[in-house]
Amino acid sequence: MSKRGKKREEDEAVSEGDEPPKKTSRIDNDSDDSDQIVICELSKNRKVSVRMWQGKVVVDIREFYYKDGNEFPGKKGISLNMDQWKVLRDHVDEIDQEIGST
Repeated sequence: MSKRGKKREEDEAVSEGDEPPKKTSRIDNDSDDSDQIVICELSKNRKVSVRMWQGKVVVDIREFYYKDGNEFPGKKGISLNMDQWKVLRDHVDEIDQEIGST
């Protein structure tokens, strides 16, 4: 018989040592985001930037949000490494053609 939808039995409970790590928010003002160069603002909350991340240059296309008067990068976005950026850049004409044909 399936256990779907049933509560865990006491003998199936997760032990204290097996608990998943707790999520914590981290606002790190000393991160390498200070090396961020904003290339353009796509809209009020969307920006394209080039920055260093973990010692590598990335092209970051991301939404930002404001909290307590400060701007923070949101979860919605993508960071492209240089190989990925070159592939996207090399296909811009094809993308434009597809957009024009719709």
